[in-house]
Amino acid sequence: MNSAVIQASAMPGNGERRVIRKVAAASFIGNFVEWFDYASYAYLATIIAHVFFPEASPTAGLMATFGVFALSFVVRPIGGVFWGHYGDRIGRKQALSLSIIIMSLATFAIALLPDFGQIGIWAPVLLLVLRLVQGFSASGEYAGASAFLVEYAPPHKRGLYASIVPASTASGLLLGSLLVSGMHLFLSPEQMQSFGWRLPFLLAAPLGYIGRYIRMNLEDSPKFRELEESHQVPQAPIGLLLSRHRHALIIAVGVTMLNAVGFYIILSYMPTYMSVELGVSESESFLATTVALTAYIGLIFLMGVLSDLLGRKTMLILASLAFVWLTVPLFSGLASASFMGIVLIQIAFGAMLTMNDGTLPSFLSEIFPTRVRYSGFALSFNVANAIFGGTAPFVATWLIQLTDNKLAPAWYLVVAAGVALIAMILSKETSRQPLQD
Repeated sequence: MNSAVIQASAMPGNGERRVIRKVAAASFIGNFVEWFDYASYAYLATIIAHVFFPEASPTAGLMATFGVFALSFVVRPIGGVFWGHYGDRIGRKQALSLSIIIMSLATFAIALLPDFGQIGIWAPVLLLVLRLVQGFSASGEYAGASAFLVEYAPPHKRGLYASIVPASTASGLLLGSLLVSGMHLFLSPEQMQSFGWRLPFLLAAPLGYIGRYIRMNLEDSPKFRELEESHQVPQAPIGLLLSRHRHALIIAVGVTMLNAVGFYIILSYMPTYMSVELGVSESESFLATTVALTAYIGLIFLMGVLSDLLGRKTMLILASLAFVWLTVPLFSGLASASFMGIVLIQIAFGAMLTMNDGTLPSFLSEIFPTRVRYSGFALSFNVANAIFGGTAPFVATWLIQLTDNKLAPAWYLVVAAGVALIAMILSKETSRQPLQD
């Protein structure tokens, strides 16, 4: 094995610290591109609905837009199987280098789509096709980047280093929020509908190229290279996962449910909820989300450190309890809160979410052995996000229409937290333990 790679896991010197910084950058950028796209799509949902579903009512058009968003998650479990197999069989680096190119090209192509007025029904059809491609390619990013970082990180800092991955997703959301907020300030509604909505998606191609370049200039993780040298690389990692690690897989899906629902409700759907359901202006709702995202990024690293000190199980149980107790009261407060009150509630939600998100990547990486780590993480994470995450904005909008209750999304989030709590009670502590080989 290359000596620099062996030493990187312990990081005793400047050279090894440079390696881990490159690993962090490589892990950061793919999820950043993915979630910048998701943020742009979610924050521009009302405009995209007008561009691609102009003949529908505002509510029906918005639900159709979120429906396309949700359908793109249908392929994520399939992508999780594919990228998990690729990452456990061929290598983490190769899987991450290929996925970012496919993902960024599909995102870039969305910017070039003709609208409904130009080609009719084919416009939303092509939008769905590109989002399916994007969802398939993105399904290996979060899992692969987390496993890559954890396998490089010192044992007592795996939580801290793995928290870089959710920080990258929030950074993508933050840039999306800032960009969309700026466009709303400087572009007229007509300009937003004609060309403004396309601008965020155009950035995907150069960002994707940078990410691939960084990844291709790295060695694979020390743990995977050890498997290669000892001829322990599995021929069929998914089969091995399903036959020997079903309990860990079920636990992983259960605990990820809170991450899936919470992330999309709080950091993606919330601006639409506040503007459409509560009558908050778009500029104020975007600004509140931007402030909350900034706090989230700062807190996520703290939670990663706390997970190293207190343990993964403790942090994930505390996160679940916080959502069970506080979600409905905080949602109720949004309706009558001032702008500053809305910002404080958003920050509170973000802080609760970081307790889960700052711990989850290291937990999901540690619960599976090296031979199936990528597959186990990717399959569990993508199944939970396909069923509960990508559908969250659609389900939230539908529940409000069905029940005529604006607190319906809050109760949905409470149920997700309850499932995650049960999963964590049934799990074992994974921190302070050597990675399973």
